[in-house]
Amino acid sequence: MSAGMRTEPDGVEVVARRSDAAALARPPLLVIESLEAFLDARGLGSGPIAWQRIGDGQSNVTYLLRRGETQCVLRRGPRPPLPRSTHDMLRESRIQQLVGRAGIAVPEILAVCEDDSVLGVPFYLMGYLDGVVITEDEPAALAAAQMRRATAFTAVDQLVQLHALDVTSGGLEVIGRPDGYLARQVKTFSGLWEQVTTRAVPAVTDAGRWLAENIPVSQRAALVHGDYRIGNLMFAHGAPPRVLAILDWEMATLGDPLADLGYFLATYGQDGTAATPLELTPVTRLEGYPTRAELAERYAAATGFDLTDLRWYQALAMWKAAVFCEAIYTRWLNGERPGDEFAPTLLDGVPALAEEALRFIEGRPGR
Repeated sequence: MSAGMRTEPDGVEVVARRSDAAALARPPLLVIESLEAFLDARGLGSGPIAWQRIGDGQSNVTYLLRRGETQCVLRRGPRPPLPRSTHDMLRESRIQQLVGRAGIAVPEILAVCEDDSVLGVPFYLMGYLDGVVITEDEPAALAAAQMRRATAFTAVDQLVQLHALDVTSGGLEVIGRPDGYLARQVKTFSGLWEQVTTRAVPAVTDAGRWLAENIPVSQRAALVHGDYRIGNLMFAHGAPPRVLAILDWEMATLGDPLADLGYFLATYGQDGTAATPLELTPVTRLEGYPTRAELAERYAAATGFDLTDLRWYQALAMWKAAVFCEAIYTRWLNGERPGDEFAPTLLDGVPALAEEALRFIEGRPGR
């Protein structure tokens, strides 16, 4: 068993029995008794469960499970109460199944649970993949300068493949409504800001106003991942870099593909630019990784898209991140995220994200 795996409930995040969960002030994330029954009914392993929390996401929760010779990954939303239309595990699992059938590398969906009585929220199980996710460290096989360059370009190539899918058939057409996508994004997040904030952050208001007044014309509809970054790719061990799976599909919809590119580039750490709370793969600042401009050029060459308005999409990414992170910060202030070490940093982190959005608007990002 790996060093991080646990078998004894802590009585807070993980409890043994349903009766233990009922006695807690806040619902646990795993109830072993219920989970064992769910796995038994689907023939997934036998005997006691070992678990380990994995991933760097601040939204949904992911666990590696081991039961006998069976390994799988459980993905569920955070503790209730959940904002409406977010953390939809049923939708997320359906999207992964659809894009998997379309040839995109994603984990296999093993089972989906719609019954809230099992863990308190819907969840799904994915097949375990033996790979590596690059965040603060990189595998030795990909650490040479030429491999670093190839890793980042491989991420762009995967995005190109994703955006090339035919979204008018194969079930993908039901994922979202691409018409008016950008305008809806600005309107939705403007309204969300008003709901979640308890303070004035002028940069958020200023960036939102500019975005609303300068919405570009979308060049084509595509499947938009919504959180596309190197840290949401699982690479195979060894070299050259090869993507085993694209992870975390909760934000996926149909819309403007440049929203994905803008997010990917805006959150990509580049030497000489300031870091933001959304930079989750800082290794790309190391020597050998290509610049944002080189990545954009590779994407444009492969797709034929005009990137004249790229700064708008990059500003959108930072502004939306500011709004989303403000929701996390406010939940923490309200006592809904006790023990969260990330949330307190958003006192300054949210304004920093909004200021970065303004810098993209002004054509001077990261300075």
